[in-house]
Amino acid sequence: MAMKKTDLEKNKALKLNNALKLSTADRFGKAAAAEPKLDRREQRKLDQAQGLVAFACKLNGDLVTELKERAATHPEGMTGLLNEVIKRGLAG
Repeated sequence: MAMKKTDLEKNKALKLNNALKLSTADRFGKAAAAEPKLDRREQRKLDQAQGLVAFACKLNGDLVTELKERAATHPEGMTGLLNEVIKRGLAG
């Protein structure tokens, strides 16, 4: 049974969309391959080896904004900044 004209056009459109997706996937895939990302399991193992433990809490939005700003310039990022702040707070 022959395909209808509309079915042929739909198939052409699907092929074109697939080709476009593959072309952008290659482009972004190459850039992503340049810097390897750790998956969650590997990151968790590295954190455990350093003695880090996940600790969740709720903070005021303004405080979080200020912490993010300061963490951007801190050499150890957010974790290092929070370690310093909490140690200073507990010591005093």
